[in-house]
Amino acid sequence: MTDDLEAQFAQWRRYLEGRRELRPADVEELEDHLRGSVDALVEVGLHADEAFLVAVKRMGSLDDLSREFAREHSERLWKQLVLTGTADGAGAGTRSRRDLPVMVLCALGAAVSVKVPELFGLTLDRDGAFYAPNAALFALPWLAGFLAWRRGAARAVVGVLVGLFALGAVAANAYPLAEDSQSVVLTAIHLVIALWFAVGLAYVSDDLRSPRRRMDFVRFTGEWFVYYVLIALGGGVLTAFTVGTFTAIGISPEGFVSRWLVPCGAVAAVVVAGWLVEAKQSVVENIAPVLTRLFTPLFTAVMLGFLVTFGLTGDGIDVEREALILFDLLLVVVLGLLLYSTSARDPLAPPGLFDKLQLALVVSALAIDVLVLLEVTGRITEYGTTPNKAAALGENVILLANLAWSAWLVLGLVRRRAPFAALERWQTSYLPVYAGWAWVVALVFPPLFGYL
Repeated sequence: MTDDLEAQFAQWRRYLEGRRELRPADVEELEDHLRGSVDALVEVGLHADEAFLVAVKRMGSLDDLSREFAREHSERLWKQLVLTGTADGAGAGTRSRRDLPVMVLCALGAAVSVKVPELFGLTLDRDGAFYAPNAALFALPWLAGFLAWRRGAARAVVGVLVGLFALGAVAANAYPLAEDSQSVVLTAIHLVIALWFAVGLAYVSDDLRSPRRRMDFVRFTGEWFVYYVLIALGGGVLTAFTVGTFTAIGISPEGFVSRWLVPCGAVAAVVVAGWLVEAKQSVVENIAPVLTRLFTPLFTAVMLGFLVTFGLTGDGIDVEREALILFDLLLVVVLGLLLYSTSARDPLAPPGLFDKLQLALVVSALAIDVLVLLEVTGRITEYGTTPNKAAALGENVILLANLAWSAWLVLGLVRRRAPFAALERWQTSYLPVYAGWAWVVALVFPPLFGYL
């Protein structure tokens, strides 16, 4: 046991000893139970501090005294573990108060970044071939900077981050791509993915080798998306009121909205959403399982319905660009649901109905992936390859490998023959594969296909 963990046990013990209704023997029994739970969680791969948090919360479901302790202390412990890495509650509070001005500075930096190209005569309405590949570069470096500051990232990590974003700038701007080029769209999509994993490096910079920290980043990604959508919806309402109120007095605000409010707000919201996830960890813990349990059965029903319809009609799958993007997005959403539910699941909970539902979701996604692969391979064999089809082929092969092994591991979990930790390790160890492929598409595909 580390000194920090022993200090947390001591705090727990002092709390119980302060309850007059508990005898010393009761305190010892409760502490023994807590230590045993922590040891079991550490054996399945959790860090000691995180295992203590989970064990305290479990005990909170067993008796009123433990529940009260968990309610009073779990939020602080969670923030110590995920956000600040400090055992000093006062220090954590001080760091938290410093987050807001740093976040505002980073959000302003993102907003300024999206306007800088106009100094060189580039505008959103006329230069889509420039703005589409560079979209991620306006906001994600600022989000990564905010997270790296929070984690106290080492200089070597900061150097790697700078190198990755510089490489992204090269991929977005070094190639002579026409506005109607397929590579413009491919580069725009895959640079977002590649640079999001750079954000992930900043997120886990306080513990680069921890699989659990990578899983925390998966949870961060899902929660960031939720907050960003909420901000976007609120921004849409704000935009509508801005247009309506100024139009009512004879002033047209469309130019301000399209040139300033929407682009600056969109990139600044990337940083604000990340800050909200970091600042509202207690809310995050509650949203994750709710979202996965709500959307997993819905997506399972949709995919099973598609497979049944496909079997009855016998029609082929359209493999034009829009259809390929749609199917790939569908499979990515399924993979995201699997990752997200994995991040929210109790590692020691026995398999239940939801795990069986997940197995059905993964198997149905695997079947759809095979169908898409067959169609893409057939079209490439018959008509030759294009950047879109080659990218789709590679992505579906990567997803096929992940989904196939994930299905096997979930099946083993449902049959009680494989531990949940094996599924978690597989998912976190596979994340660099996605990042690597995204960089290949962004950097290699344009010259490989003659900038088509």
